[in-house]
Amino acid sequence: MRNLVKYRSLTITFTSILLCTLFFTRCINSGTEKQLASKAPAFNQFAGSASCANCHKNIYSTHINTAHFHTSEIASAKNIMGSFDTGKNTFVFNNGATVAMEKRPSGFFQVAYINGAETKSQRFDITIGSGTKGQSYATWAGQMLLQLPITYFTSADQWCNSPGYPNKVAFNRPITSRCLECHATFATTIPGNGKEPEKFNSKQMIWGVDCEKCHGPAAQHVAYQTENPNEKKGKFIINPASFTRQQSLDLCALCHGGRLQKSRPSFQFTAGDKLADYFLIDSTAKDVNGIDVHGNQSGLLTASRCFLKSNTLTCVTCHNTHENEKGKTALFSQRCTGCHNNKHADALNCKMTASIGSGIENFCTACHMPQQPSMAIAVLLPGKGLPTPATMHTHLIKVYPEETQKILAYIKQSAGK
Repeated sequence: MRNLVKYRSLTITFTSILLCTLFFTRCINSGTEKQLASKAPAFNQFAGSASCANCHKNIYSTHINTAHFHTSEIASAKNIMGSFDTGKNTFVFNNGATVAMEKRPSGFFQVAYINGAETKSQRFDITIGSGTKGQSYATWAGQMLLQLPITYFTSADQWCNSPGYPNKVAFNRPITSRCLECHATFATTIPGNGKEPEKFNSKQMIWGVDCEKCHGPAAQHVAYQTENPNEKKGKFIINPASFTRQQSLDLCALCHGGRLQKSRPSFQFTAGDKLADYFLIDSTAKDVNGIDVHGNQSGLLTASRCFLKSNTLTCVTCHNTHENEKGKTALFSQRCTGCHNNKHADALNCKMTASIGSGIENFCTACHMPQQPSMAIAVLLPGKGLPTPATMHTHLIKVYPEETQKILAYIKQSAGK
């Protein structure tokens, strides 16, 4: 009998503790939910990057030349890549259907033809991509954004079938808010029933990845600094330079962290936030060899020895997001040697320097971050049966013996000329 009473007492105590734990957990989660919901930005909180030029002219003038800034724009003759000239403006599908890129009085269009007869046309409304690797296009269909079937592929200087599209004419792929979250600074979605494609307010879109993507909505900041021109400390603005290492990594991983599954609506994440509060983060160890060179630069970097042996290395250690540094291999190599030199006790110096000389120091990224094909960006070129991948520098920093041999052969050949 005593054992029964004791058992019941323990059961009641345990149940009480469990209920209290659940209650407080719900209270904490509820508080977190309300806090995150209350800080979700609205369109009127943004000032637009042009307003930054008044006080930050030099940074603004260089940032507007970056791939980030041009990753989405309202389409125009100036920014649509690819030719509209006859003979260079078509893509022919395997079934004989053709899509022609045409300039018409009301704009630029992708026009579908079957047996020479026009069947559908849609306007280039938005460019997606800076053109560094390629450029896709979106068209407004009411309040929906649809991806056009033809993309421009930079390395081949050709029109091609958009990545992942069927090998036939189709104008029905909706663009989601998650797509725009990486290719735009802000978009206002229109509530729907959840069964149809997302809709957007075309008048409340901020194209490109501009200043406010990393510094947060700036309308209050601009208003305050304008009214208080003598105030030297920036108020009501985010300064990523003050971030912890993880905050900095999370900001970049928002778009360079692979296929993230969002747990909250797009565009609620703000610079400085914890990525795990907005996305379901898979913490299981991944085979680094299976990570796409384009899809998840963050995953590749954090698996690198450089990253693992450092307490401070982040994306911005090597990338100046305010400037266009495309093709500046010597500059990136200088950033490598900023750590890999005799001044750092734990640094690994290039073993080739002694035999090749200091010239090898200009090829750090070519040897240790070589160009590799991406299956995330693979396009079907005219007449090809298989997709052609774009190539880009891997962020898995390590020794690649075959690449090293190529660079050594190139240096020796150049020295012999």
